[in-house]
Amino acid sequence: MAPDRDVAQDKPFSPLRFSFKYLDTAHPAFDMRRCSAGYYVRLLQRLRDLSGLTVGEFRMRRSKATRVHRIDFADDPVSVRSFGVRGVPADERAWQFSVSANEHGRVHGFLMGDTFFIRWLDPEHNLYGRN
Repeated sequence: MAPDRDVAQDKPFSPLRFSFKYLDTAHPAFDMRRCSAGYYVRLLQRLRDLSGLTVGEFRMRRSKATRVHRIDFADDPVSVRSFGVRGVPADERAWQFSVSANEHGRVHGFLMGDTFFIRWLDPEHNLYGRN
């Protein structure tokens, strides 16, 4: 995947923030109705923990517990080819992180400035072909 074209706009020293503005609750592969209450507790704990990082720290995080990395929608195992957000270059800035080390799946979204816009909650790892 090509490096970000606008690294200067990403505010690497700013605290990481989260937004649910583009959260897609209707996508069939990422159905939030199947999530347990325990999932949401763990999700909020992960968001709290990641909120203590700067944008740069988040982007460079290479922990097995958080599994932060870019999403390449062109990869063969990826079951969905785009976030489908009109007017926003979200797919170029796609990232994911885990909710917990060994369960609860991933959170997929995109970074713009100092904000991670959450697009999908993926407790069953459906983005990578498990749907």
